Amino acid sequence: MSQSTFPVNAQLSAIAMVYRNPDETLIADDVLPIIPVAQKFKYTQYDQAQGYTVPNTNVGRKSQPNEVDFGGQMIDSSTQNYALDDVVPIEDIEAWNAMPKPETGGPVDPRVISTQYLTGLLDLDREIRVANLVFNSANYLAANTQALSGTSKWSDLANSNPLNDLLTALDAPLMRPNTVVLGQAVWTKLRQHPKLVQAVYGTAQNGGVITREQLADKLEIKRVLVGSGFVNNAKKGQAASYTRVWGNYCSLIYTNRDAAQAGQPVYGFTGQFGIALAGVIPEPKLGMRGAERVRVGKSLREVVADTSMGYLFSNPI
Repeated sequence: MSQSTFPVNAQLSAIAMVYRNPDETLIADDVLPIIPVAQKFKYTQYDQAQGYTVPNTNVGRKSQPNEVDFGGQMIDSSTQNYALDDVVPIEDIEAWNAMPKPETGGPVDPRVISTQYLTGLLDLDREIRVANLVFNSANYLAANTQALSGTSKWSDLANSNPLNDLLTALDAPLMRPNTVVLGQAVWTKLRQHPKLVQAVYGTAQNGGVITREQLADKLEIKRVLVGSGFVNNAKKGQAASYTRVWGNYCSLIYTNRDAAQAGQPVYGFTGQFGIALAGVIPEPKLGMRGAERVRVGKSLREVVADTSMGYLFSNPI
């Protein structure tokens, strides 16, 4: 069934689906993994105590076993449409058509360039939404948040102990987090911390750095994700003002795409309806020779499903 009223171009849709910034720059798809959903969908929030409260399991020779009742709160949700357009004049398309096309390389179709840029902006917008959710203390249990200050900040290399902080925090949630999420500035300081460098290399070190894989190994978690993307916060026409999308926070969460698809507890996920779409709409009234409107869009909903499955450090540096 068609999900769009405008002509969808399969080649451009493929670009919209696969074009993205490098993994080390944008991490939203790893933090809140995408799972397929209907346009309107439901997910269940379960009471954690159900899985940890043991009833009387003794059964008499002719008695009936105790009956337990599992329940949860059904949450209604729906995907939100996100899309952007770019108008490409027919003159640009004709100029590209007239150019020689070598077997490899050569000029790129202006509609493809538009699709790439539009997709990149949509991905960056999603990155901002996910960062705002995951780096928000309101999306964690109050007991699982900690604001660092003074000598406890990890940028105080002489007095702080980030290894102990992280190991202690990993033990706080009932389900141990498997992922650490950091802003780039936090990671730059953390990877140089002498206590972490010494823990990795086993001897006192005067300097050095550790890798994400080494930190994950020491913490016995699946991975360390570092968000290093930039966004321009200036209004159109003003001088650019770039800031990091992922700020001065460190989050520890349990994330798992397969678990989310199976309805099992996870910190969060992203529901996606259909696939990324891209296509062109004729615009005969624009320009002397007309134009084509390139449109790229996605239907998504970022969800924090279980606030108890994470821990958040704010202002770690």
